[in-house]
Amino acid sequence: MELRKYQKEDSAIIGSWIKDEKSLYQWSADRIGKFPLADDDLNECYVPMINGNRFIPLCALDVDGNLVGHLYIRYPNEKDDSIVRFGFVIVDPIARGCGNGKKMLQLAIDYAKNILHASKITLGVFANNDSARYCYQSVGFQPVGKTEIYKMSIGEWECIEMEFVIA
Repeated sequence: MELRKYQKEDSAIIGSWIKDEKSLYQWSADRIGKFPLADDDLNECYVPMINGNRFIPLCALDVDGNLVGHLYIRYPNEKDDSIVRFGFVIVDPIARGCGNGKKMLQLAIDYAKNILHASKITLGVFANNDSARYCYQSVGFQPVGKTEIYKMSIGEWECIEMEFVIA
């Protein structure tokens, strides 16, 4: 597996992985807020953020060059480059359950450490998304005790804050 920069053409493929409204909100919280996703919706979501150097969308490719995963890395604090945040983490449903999420996260952690020189990575995961939470924990993310309630059109969900400290 390898990571590469997100390309505009990836939007339609990634959007096709979202099969229902619950999955949309588990993946993107209330950031997109419309289901089903159109081919260009992810691009439209990214346009305001992609022009700076503080937002890095990446895609994971399998050994055959097929797109199997996606996430972005951003700097949550304008004046602190030591902390980065992962978001919109997703794996193609066909490629789940065989370690692809874990591999993608390990590559992204390496990217954050070796390219961005970050010392800590944070992310949020909804309490109702057990498989994502277990995947994050399997690569070393730990809950930090902070939770937040997201009020979205499909209900109120608890979001668990997690972090990975880079040694």
